[in-house]
Amino acid sequence: MVISTVEQITCCAPGAERVLNTTQADDLGRILKVISDPTRLRLLSMIAAADGGELCACDMPKPLGIKQPTVSHHLKIMTDSGILAREKRGVWAHYRVIPEVIDSLAFVLTSIAHPNAQERVHSPL
Repeated sequence: MVISTVEQITCCAPGAERVLNTTQADDLGRILKVISDPTRLRLLSMIAAADGGELCACDMPKPLGIKQPTVSHHLKIMTDSGILAREKRGVWAHYRVIPEVIDSLAFVLTSIAHPNAQERVHSPL
């Protein structure tokens, strides 16, 4: 599932600064579940660190010490969840991180950690 844009995280109870609604918690939980896998985290960091911010699937198996079908499986899960974008070039697929998704995760987690921060206006989640 691709993270959708939802309303700002709003106060739901007196005294509560910010509380995730059910949809926001479901969206965040799905994305966190996808990136909780260590191989996916490594793939995500490899792609983000690549020159130009994108990497061919052919360049991923060897540094990770895993086979191409395993890499493809993890890339599909991250692409289907909206974390990665995929562009087919000939027989190879090139991947890039979708920064808005990572920014959304950072925003929500920061909102939870620092509920009184004034700079938070809108959540992309």
